[in-house]
Amino acid sequence: MKASDIYQKHEDLLSHKCETIPAAMLHLPSPSSLDLFISDSDRTKAVTDNLGRIYANGRLANTGYISILPVDQGIEHSGGKSFAKNPEYFDPARIVELAIEGGCNAVASTFGVLGAVSKKYANKIPFVVKINHNEMMTTPATADQIMFGTVEQAADMGAAAVGATVYFGAPESNRQIVEVAQAFARAHELGLTTILWCYTRNEAFKTSDIDYHTAADLTAQANHLGVTMHADIIKQKLPETAANGFDTVGTGQSDPRVYSELLTDNPIDQTRYQLANCYMGRIPLINSGGPSGDNDFEDAVVTAIVNKRAGGAGLIAGRKAFQRPFSEGVELLNAIQDVYLDDTVTIA
Repeated sequence: MKASDIYQKHEDLLSHKCETIPAAMLHLPSPSSLDLFISDSDRTKAVTDNLGRIYANGRLANTGYISILPVDQGIEHSGGKSFAKNPEYFDPARIVELAIEGGCNAVASTFGVLGAVSKKYANKIPFVVKINHNEMMTTPATADQIMFGTVEQAADMGAAAVGATVYFGAPESNRQIVEVAQAFARAHELGLTTILWCYTRNEAFKTSDIDYHTAADLTAQANHLGVTMHADIIKQKLPETAANGFDTVGTGQSDPRVYSELLTDNPIDQTRYQLANCYMGRIPLINSGGPSGDNDFEDAVVTAIVNKRAGGAGLIAGRKAFQRPFSEGVELLNAIQDVYLDDTVTIA
């Protein structure tokens, strides 16, 4: 499907006007996004220089928008499940080459993947080293993230940033928060930028009717915890419901006005609430591209439209790109980036 056909099919999203949190309240992505970060935050010059490396690379260079290829699924979902469709991606070089050919700002992957090719590629595209993972071999399965290496290793291989996941709401989340906060503090000492995968995870968040793991209120609060931990960029799943997750899971830590004034059933409004919890966009919000399916190109473009019109800073899309032939993966990444380069796709 051509981009023009996707736009026409989703005219409702392209014409939507957000009447919850006004765009005027937000810090929106722009060529001067880095200047705001430098002038207002406590980050050192080395940290902002590395963030600048990410902003200045790829097809979205110097726009304030970010496109990242993440390939940590070899651990998170097993190598076989991730790469059986395209065995070439068992080779770390092909992962990095897809990010480069796809015009991405950065490539995010494991210590093993990026370390195996760092001398060849770390100066060609910014590396984001994912420092913790859910290893997916334990049975019965646990929702836990454990450290796979040190921030010093990431710095030694020439990375621009480190990434980490916290499963907010999981029984192990308190330990994860402490571990990742300490790692991010060390990363900033070493001049590295930090990116946090802010995921919710608890069996109590899923009912017979609604999966609240992607509820706008719970994911937004995960973002708010993430920016408190000194993340420089927040990665979050696109919200899928405006229902009251806090009351459903039993914490009750919300306000009725969130649901009557700040949220609607429109995904753009829900994503804007996620962004509001990233200090009104002072910390950039990038949404994940989700799993590969039958309508990857359309789904990726629609996700980019929602993120951009909400005020978000880009997408971090992996499986939709690498679980298809190399040339199609490049095409899909470019289709996402084209949304952010299209001046007709405006802030809602």
